[in-house]
Amino acid sequence: MRILLLSAATLLLTSCQLTYLIKSGYHQAKILGRRVPLDDALAQPHLSAEMKDKIKLTKEVRAFIQSKLKLKLGSNYTSYVQLDQPYVTYALSGAHAFELKPYEWNYPLVGRLPYRGHFTKEDAEDDERDLSGQGYDTFVRGVTAYSTLGWLSDPLLSSMLRYQNGSLVNVVIHETVHANLFIKGEADFNERLATFIGNIGTEMFYLEREGSSSSELQRIRDSAHDDKLFSEFLSAELESLRTWYEQNKGNITIDTKAARLKEIQTRFEKTVWPKMKTKDYAFFMGEKLNNARLLSFKTYFYDLSDFEKIYESMGRDFQKFFEFCKSLEDAGDPEEALKARSPS
Repeated sequence: MRILLLSAATLLLTSCQLTYLIKSGYHQAKILGRRVPLDDALAQPHLSAEMKDKIKLTKEVRAFIQSKLKLKLGSNYTSYVQLDQPYVTYALSGAHAFELKPYEWNYPLVGRLPYRGHFTKEDAEDDERDLSGQGYDTFVRGVTAYSTLGWLSDPLLSSMLRYQNGSLVNVVIHETVHANLFIKGEADFNERLATFIGNIGTEMFYLEREGSSSSELQRIRDSAHDDKLFSEFLSAELESLRTWYEQNKGNITIDTKAARLKEIQTRFEKTVWPKMKTKDYAFFMGEKLNNARLLSFKTYFYDLSDFEKIYESMGRDFQKFFEFCKSLEDAGDPEEALKARSPS
């Protein structure tokens, strides 16, 4: 059935899209062909003790996801793949140069998304040059993990083992959320939901595993504190920047735009950075900002408060919260439906 659906979808594609999908399918097949069971990976002599500890941690996280979060896992993260590069894919984002409007790609089955993944850095950079040549802002980032949305069995990747333990737990939960709920054409909602659940799920995992006095749990809570500060700051700044673009339409130059974006970093450094408990966002002060980069932040961190309010109103009952989120699949606009249900 999956092959028939994909075959039907490809009839609607341009030759460029078809080439992209065939190339992506080839690389995906290569990755899947290199999978080994986690226990076999643990027996490999070339893996360090630290890497093996993270593989064992992944097995713990799987058990937690199934028993406590009660999300479907299938055979995801029961195998391991050693990659030949630091990232599994490279994601290209694009945006209009003088308005906060993302460039979107249309895909079979999942709809329009504001990013495009490539399995090699060279392909991503070639695509970026083409998009930049059309006058768009662009941004390419390395990706350590992604979900095939339940269609295939996702392995634990060597790129994921570079994370600190708490971050590894977070990303496994994050990607598992995508495999359980991914609303077609709603990238921002999907990613923000997975970010929110990744954060609360990681805290739940370490609270159960190590208790309330855990140093790792405190680090996770500090990171969650900083995520919230950044989300609040980013949400306000993006609304202000959107208004600025609208009010000055036709009069913005490259220099005035650069100065306006620099103001965002200056405000962050003066008003938000001193309140942060970790160095997770130190990079933001030296980041080369453009609209594509800002909108990539928006996809993951814009206004997580609506999810938090709903979760709290349901007594922090995860199953009840997740069932509510799944009900938004038929809402037409899940963002608006979420806000409508969010306590004031």
